[in-house]
Amino acid sequence: MHYFALSDTMLFHGTTEKEAEAMLACLGSYTKRYEKGELIYRCGETAEALGLVLSGSVLIESDDLWGNNSLLGRVKAGQIFAETYACIPGEPMLVNVSACEKTEILFLNTSRLFAACENACAYHSRLIQNLAQIFAQKNLGLSRRILHTSAKTIRGRLLSYLSEQAKITGHCQFTIPFNRQQLADYLSVDRSALSNELSKMQREGVISYHKNSFALKRGE
Repeated sequence: MHYFALSDTMLFHGTTEKEAEAMLACLGSYTKRYEKGELIYRCGETAEALGLVLSGSVLIESDDLWGNNSLLGRVKAGQIFAETYACIPGEPMLVNVSACEKTEILFLNTSRLFAACENACAYHSRLIQNLAQIFAQKNLGLSRRILHTSAKTIRGRLLSYLSEQAKITGHCQFTIPFNRQQLADYLSVDRSALSNELSKMQREGVISYHKNSFALKRGE
């Protein structure tokens, strides 16, 4: 493993290559590879370790008893998942986590992170501080999704989400991380209805798009 790459992630921000190597040994880390569509964590399971995506990406999804799927987010390389459940021993997961493509995951034991280190590792506090910032950012992400899905119409939800993407990128042309079904799940709408509304918005000159690339033409 190239430990220097970990320092580019938010979890290991502020660490050197040697520090990252020491922390991985201290935290009992291990890596595992997954194929596209393979489950990493299943709803109802417990998680003892948080996952850091080294390559590829994973989907966080929720299914109800009737088979309705809701996409909660996509975790890309350098980002973490299952950290909340890993910090609460025995808490069953309410979501499924699966590989969106060929993916490699680094797992870190959170119980070792919060326990006193027998090696007097000086870097635990830094990781805990970084983890706290990640928690805060993810809370903001959930708040954004609530904002996007609060609109009563599909167009309102689309405009809310696409406007945010334009603000994040600083451009009216951008690429979103979801395909059409994933976007529909994220916005909690029917895929066919979403596609129809996108086509209508393009005909009206509100947006233009091709697959997951979008351009905003004017406000509404």
